[in-house]
Amino acid sequence: MRGGGLADGLVAGAVGSTALNIVTYLDMVLRARPASQTPQQSAAKVADAVHLDLGLDGQADNRRSGLGALMGYGAGLATAVGFALLTRGRRQPLPRAAALLGGAAMTVADGSLTLLRVTDPRTWRRTDWIADLVPHLAYGITAAATWNRLRP
Repeated sequence: MRGGGLADGLVAGAVGSTALNIVTYLDMVLRARPASQTPQQSAAKVADAVHLDLGLDGQADNRRSGLGALMGYGAGLATAVGFALLTRGRRQPLPRAAALLGGAAMTVADGSLTLLRVTDPRTWRRTDWIADLVPHLAYGITAAATWNRLRP
């Protein structure tokens, strides 16, 4: 694969991550639900595991919030770069690419939350699964469409 394939994977991951966030924020507006605390909780667990001092009260809260968001973007970028490597830089049929990218992003996100013991998907209700699935589907579709658009 040419070096451009990895860069295109980063672009597709950034577009997908943006779509995921837009759909998530739309859900918050439509259902008047609060923001999830899982990104901050994950950031706290990772910071604790690597003995990273996030500062005092307010500073630590702000840093956890920022780190949680950055970890989400990192997961979205890494997922699409992994897809670029898996496909050896080639275009893929949109439904297959969308399913692979969306499914992989959801697995990375939910898997890491589960491994960190921030959540347990076995306890989720149907609305929790839908609220998780729809943004990851948006990620998959937009990342796949972007990936294919960037391919020669």
